[in-house]
Order: sequence, then C-alpha cells, then structure tokens
Amino acid sequence: MLNESPALGWAPQPWLRPLGATGLTVSAVTLGGGPLGSMPQLLGYQVAAGDAIELVRQVLDSPIRTIDTANGYSDGESERRIGAAVRATGGLPDDFMIITKVDAKDGDYSGDRVRRSVAESKQRLGLDRLPLVMLHDPEFFDFDEMAAPGGAVETLQRLREEDEIDHVGLAGGDTAVMRRYLDLGGFEVLLVHNRWTLVDHSAAELIDAARAAGIAVINAAIYGGGLLAAPHAGGTRYGYREATAATLSAVAEMAAACERYGTDLATAALHASIRDPRISTTITGFSKPERLRALRAGLEHALPDGLFTELAALLPDRANWLDS
Repeated sequence: MLNESPALGWAPQPWLRPLGATGLTVSAVTLGGGPLGSMPQLLGYQVAAGDAIELVRQVLDSPIRTIDTANGYSDGESERRIGAAVRATGGLPDDFMIITKVDAKDGDYSGDRVRRSVAESKQRLGLDRLPLVMLHDPEFFDFDEMAAPGGAVETLQRLREEDEIDHVGLAGGDTAVMRRYLDLGGFEVLLVHNRWTLVDHSAAELIDAARAAGIAVINAAIYGGGLLAAPHAGGTRYGYREATAATLSAVAEMAAACERYGTDLATAALHASIRDPRISTTITGFSKPERLRALRAGLEHALPDGLFTELAALLPDRANWLDS
C-alpha cells in the first residue's frame, strides 16, 4: 500500500492545496473516476467491479486525497463502485474528498433532474453531504433553458443554499460556452478538460478570468484522450477528434525532447499542469493499480525548468487548438 505521508516521496510540494476560496483541500493529483465504471468504448477493455473497488481502496490509502466522478459515468456505475470501496474500508477518511457532477438523463437537464441527480449520487456514494457538485457538460444543451429561473443552474445553486450540497462548480469543454456560464455568477470551481495541455492552450483566457474572479481551477484530460500519454502508439486523435498535422508533429518533437531529459511525455504533461500555480488539482483517470505505482514513480523527482522551456517553444499555433 502507498500509505506514506505526502511529504515522503510524492513531489511536487505543496502536495495538499486549497481549492480556491471554498475552504476545501485537494491533493495535487486527483483520481479521475470515469474509467472506474468500465468504459470499454473508450478504454478498449472492461474493468471488473472488484478490480475498480480494490483500486479505490488503494487510493484511499495513498497520498491522493481526492476522487472526481459524475452521476452519468457508466450510468452511475463509477459512483456505485466508489461507494462500495468506501463502505469496504469502513467509511470515508476525514481528509478525503469525493467530487461529483450532476448529469442530464434521457435528454432531461431540468431543475427537477438536477435534484434527482444529486439524490442519486448521495445514495450511490453513501454520503449524506456532497462537498462539491459540478454542473457537467452544459454546452450540449440550450443555454437559455439551462440558465432560466428554475433551470439547472439555479437549482444546483439553490441546493447549496438548502444545505443539500456544500459548494458548486462548473465542468465542461468549449471555453466560449463555459465563459457564458461563469458570467452568470455563483460558481466556485471551474473544471476544464483537454484545453490546458502541452499542445493546447484554448483555456488560457478562461483560466485567467476564473482566477481573477476568485474561482478555483481544476485541470482534466491533460493527455488529450491518450495522444500525450502514448505518443509512440500511432494515435492520431486529440480531444475526441483528429489532431492536426501540426499537433502531431509537435507531439513527436516534445516526446523526443522528454527523452533527452530522461523522462517521457506523459510524465512531463502531468508535471506541467501540477506546477502551474493557477491549477488547484490535476485529474488523471486510470483503472489499474500499476498506474498508481507509475504515477508515484513519475512524481518522485522534479523535472528541470529547461525541459518546460523547450516544450513551451513547441506549442502549436492557436489554429490547431480545440477552440481555435
């Protein structure tokens, strides 16, 4: 078991960080719970319930102190398995936090659906209170309906006022749409994905705006769906779409630079996010215990500034970013 103190072998410092002004504390790395529910259409393999539960048990006993999941991951199976692991270990440690998100169901993203989503998550996770609940992927729904009185946004924030949840966040992709939601006010945390990585800075202005407003930032999908995690595997997709030739070329050059510094691109991608002072925590999803061990190995030693200077110089032009 990886039960050492964060100060004993897990870099960088500080490992435990405040989540903006929420009063919550997160670890520098958060386990992404999507794969735990089994996502063969994305992962290419099944994840057995027992294996996922055992992995969560190991994470609960590791320096990682945060898990991110969502109501809709594998139709709730991610939450169910996390909840089973928590029960198997005798309850959630006092210093551990589970973040979840509300999701639409069968096209319904009404205020009533948001209430049901929160209730379902509480039941699956076995928690009476949820410390942080995010509005998940609202960009796929009509903004005016979502933002209308009694709609999803108002209802989620009302649940905070009713003490059903503690804090409210926003999680999504398209940065222009996310900015519209942030401008509504009331959100305390912003989660961006695929848009603040070594090859895509689409979220630069959004992150700056969030931080200026006192909103904490969580960074997810730092490997762009796998391209940055396995640059030699022959993949050509980034952020769920075909990558441009310039992006693929940059990935190859970045991988070569990492090799010259005695590391790999996946490790550099993770360090790049963790070392950014604007990022409270970085989400990385995995479903196998060996990935937890590899994560520790990749974080034990700081990478030199010179590497990140070289990688920054290889960033593709804005035209190649997801939100160009």
